[in-house]
Amino acid sequence: MTQFVLFDAIELSESITLTGGETAADGTSGTIVEVLRGGEAYMVELFGGWVKASPNGALIWADRTAPNAFMQTIGLEVLLPQQIKLVKSAAEVVGSRSQLLTTLDDLPDALVAEVVDFAEFLRQKHQRQT
Repeated sequence: MTQFVLFDAIELSESITLTGGETAADGTSGTIVEVLRGGEAYMVELFGGWVKASPNGALIWADRTAPNAFMQTIGLEVLLPQQIKLVKSAAEVVGSRSQLLTTLDDLPDALVAEVVDFAEFLRQKHQRQT
């Protein structure tokens, strides 16, 4: 079974009923925003079409290249691993440094200290090589 991580870009592998009663179709895109119970489930932000704010503040459909366009959130749902498939890894979406910072936030201080020690080891190794 695939293990997803925070900020992975995903697609639904099946249609699901959203909390509000609407349906999100197979292939709907989303992003992992929380890993639950060690990967048994995932909180996923699901996206609809491209929109932008009209002059009166209402959201209107837009071309993805339009200034200030963004993908509309259609739901925040808890999904099982079999309901989603990976489109792009978190490292590709937000970059490795951002992913590392987010991961560090979830670790206890003792483990963060180990990461710091390892990072220092890698820095010194890199300095010796250059």
